[in-house]
Amino acid sequence: MVVQAGSSEAGKQLAAETADAVFTAQPNLAAGKRFYADVKGRMERLGRAREHLKILPGAFVVVGDSHDEAQEKRALLDTFVHDDSGFASLSIALGHDVSLFDPDGPLPEIPETNASKSARDRVIDMARAEGLTVRELAQRVGGYSGLQMVGTATEIADQMEQWLVEEGSDGFNVMFPFLPEGLDDFATKVVPELQRRGIFRRAYEGATLREHLGLPRPANRFFEG
Repeated sequence: MVVQAGSSEAGKQLAAETADAVFTAQPNLAAGKRFYADVKGRMERLGRAREHLKILPGAFVVVGDSHDEAQEKRALLDTFVHDDSGFASLSIALGHDVSLFDPDGPLPEIPETNASKSARDRVIDMARAEGLTVRELAQRVGGYSGLQMVGTATEIADQMEQWLVEEGSDGFNVMFPFLPEGLDDFATKVVPELQRRGIFRRAYEGATLREHLGLPRPANRFFEG
């Protein structure tokens, strides 16, 4: 299998031309749908079938028996990020030195810089939407600030199903906050809910990852048959 990672123009074109699967980082469903439509559209223009490539965005999953419990788990994980690491990561994301900001105050206005505008805007929007202090924002950025699904098994299954139905992804590269408990929570709580909805297998389709993903086996370029 050929697995491509990255969302640049060159990366998307390479994926459309050659890849069987794509690992990508999309912050939300709207961005995921744009990426999905872009890459699948490129495939069609190249004469490749859309289903011959699986788009698998990373998803950081935190499962709780209640929504509040899951949120508390995520908040606790953020506190483990060292201040030096968090502030350095936030400075890079904003393209601005945050060391002189009040760490326990709100994020002040950030001037435009030559840093990535999309990353800068995403971090600023996160701070405003969630009312995060500079320290809390640094902990979030220094930990994991991409796509997260934090909630009960039902809530997480709802989100995953929406991504699949609305063509934001073909599946997910699931990331766990800690092992083995994070994996166990997903396997014992979320997977049965996905299976109940008919969107997760109950048995493996074959013996290889290609078969499990429903991808055709390419013809051998060197031998017939």
